[in-house]
Amino acid sequence: MINPIPISTVLIGIHGLIAFGLTYLVVMERTSTKVWHGESRTDIASQPDYLKNPNKWAALVDQISQKTVVTKAIEDGVLQRTVRAHANFTEHVPLALLFIIALELAPSPDGLVWLLGGMLAIARIFHAWGLIQTYGPSPARAIGFFGTWFVYIVGSLACLYYGITGLA
Repeated sequence: MINPIPISTVLIGIHGLIAFGLTYLVVMERTSTKVWHGESRTDIASQPDYLKNPNKWAALVDQISQKTVVTKAIEDGVLQRTVRAHANFTEHVPLALLFIIALELAPSPDGLVWLLGGMLAIARIFHAWGLIQTYGPSPARAIGFFGTWFVYIVGSLACLYYGITGLA
């Protein structure tokens, strides 16, 4: 079978390695500064409180939402961790899925496609759960990011291989 998209496959592989490098830099910076969420320790403190004097619609929505959700007495960081889990998923999954699509179109083994797709799903579930449950490092979060890194590295290299061989 001839790879119908060898150029795209090579480019996806290259961009996957770039994305992995950028992710690695962020993880190392977070680890060295111990700032696990946001960009600084003062991010949240410097934000204005728009609900101090809400307009009618904001007040109505706030009133309705307070009746349907249990309000927490203290801010425990779960919101920020949940937002980061979602953002992290949307940052990493689209490119990883492009690896999988490209490899499925390329003459790669079906087992490789299933391996990457299964690993991606498991890794992202573990990462989100670990991130939401615990501030900072956790075993589930580590399983998640190492699993995602595996998909990025193997997916990128496989795309490069099948893309380059498709050019010949």
